[in-house]
Amino acid sequence: MSHLNSAQLKELEHTLHEEKKDLERHFSVEEEDQGDLSESLTDSTGELSSYDNHPADMGTETFERGRDLAVDEKLSSELEQVNAALSKIDKGEYGVCEVCGKDIPFERLQALPYTPYCIDDTPEKNISDDRPVEEQVMTPPPSGAGEGRQEREGRFDDADAWESVEEYGTSNSPAMAAKRDVKDYNEGM
Repeated sequence: MSHLNSAQLKELEHTLHEEKKDLERHFSVEEEDQGDLSESLTDSTGELSSYDNHPADMGTETFERGRDLAVDEKLSSELEQVNAALSKIDKGEYGVCEVCGKDIPFERLQALPYTPYCIDDTPEKNISDDRPVEEQVMTPPPSGAGEGRQEREGRFDDADAWESVEEYGTSNSPAMAAKRDVKDYNEGM
């Protein structure tokens, strides 16, 4: 911790305490507003039954809950990192990379005060590490799927479909025709 002077350390510690306060406020406000995210979806929505709801309503509720859980998981992890950084300050170990043992530059700590790594030793986040379990049993699409889309463009589109159907007339009766005194269904068009 010798590379940080007392003013720098005080600034970083203040930033960490403010961030911790914000994160804890998020969790306390969420508990008051939404209750427990571990309760059932039916209980959390206040519905007696989900049978009378449109499937899209339940889909929206499910999406919102999944998003809330993902945000909570990320913020919870961030809170753990902030607490670990504050603990390192108390022990006099703050600002040192956990991998190589070198000092973490003050500018990096200003940007990310709870980081335990220098830039060179920051672990790579591999997106494929957190893939959904369903992908393990999914089969890839057949080769060439979707390749011919552009080749068939313009051959038969929605406008062509309307023109094809239009030749059969409309469902309007002669009484509904725009022209007066129409006797035949096809005359009113």
